[in-house]
Amino acid sequence: MAGFTQGKPAGKFMHSLLQARFYNRKLPIAELSLLMVAIFWGTSYGLTKEALVYIPVLGFLTIRFLMTFSILLPILSRELRSGAARDWKYALPTGCILLSIFLCETYGVANTTASNAAFLISLCVLITPFIEWAVFKSYPGGKIFLQAMGCLLGVFLLSYNETQGVAFNQGDGFILLAALFRGFMVIVTRKLMIGRQLSSISLTAIQSGVVGSGALLLCLMINPETNLQIPMVPEFWLITLYLVLFCTIFAFFAQNYGVRQTSPSRVALLMGTEPAFGAAFAMLWLGEHLTGLQILGGLLIVVCATYSSIHRASQ
Repeated sequence: MAGFTQGKPAGKFMHSLLQARFYNRKLPIAELSLLMVAIFWGTSYGLTKEALVYIPVLGFLTIRFLMTFSILLPILSRELRSGAARDWKYALPTGCILLSIFLCETYGVANTTASNAAFLISLCVLITPFIEWAVFKSYPGGKIFLQAMGCLLGVFLLSYNETQGVAFNQGDGFILLAALFRGFMVIVTRKLMIGRQLSSISLTAIQSGVVGSGALLLCLMINPETNLQIPMVPEFWLITLYLVLFCTIFAFFAQNYGVRQTSPSRVALLMGTEPAFGAAFAMLWLGEHLTGLQILGGLLIVVCATYSSIHRASQ
């Protein structure tokens, strides 16, 4: 009995110590969410190519984003009524940038190879720190630049074709523009949303509404007879539902959350793992073959992004 009474204070002390160590070691929720986005977006290239077999680019973007907006509209309406989304107007510019991103990216994916698209879209990893430096006048740090360069090298190895190298075409030009717009998107979202009363899910809803409405307007202006045809193939709707739920609703919510919780450079760096997950999806699901250099490139990207996430968690 004496042993138990003497052991209680020590037991309580150890329990309190473990609790303190646990709570002080914060999980990198923002970074982990962005890695999940990279996984889902990695699968989106191949699935988007399949969807575009049934419908043109503008019609596809209209259906995908108006469907997303319809799902999120009840939440947005509730937050507008309660005053929680009174700063909704600040989301409109980010929606316009997002429309530009998806127009360039989708046209690019439709007209170039997946390897070239993965390489060029990941240039936003290198572009974003320089935009951040110019806008916020804050040097992001040498480690971020080294990790970004490591990701860029990894993406190059992942995208390199031993027989053709890296060839540019019209689709590559669209992807390059999308990469530039992605870099601006991260910076503009963070700058506009500082101190605003607008939840991440309302921000996602407004952005989706802007993209879907913009794409619909372009459909009406450019060849509406073709762009507004509704596919009746079940495969198209299954792909679209996946893209809406995982690659749009979850991904945009997680990205908007991540932008607010971590630096734009780290956001861009973590999103740079997207090609590695895209390659894994291509190997496991589509049966594509990767060379040793391509596998090495994918591993390099994942290692750089993982290091960034661990470094963030320890701060």
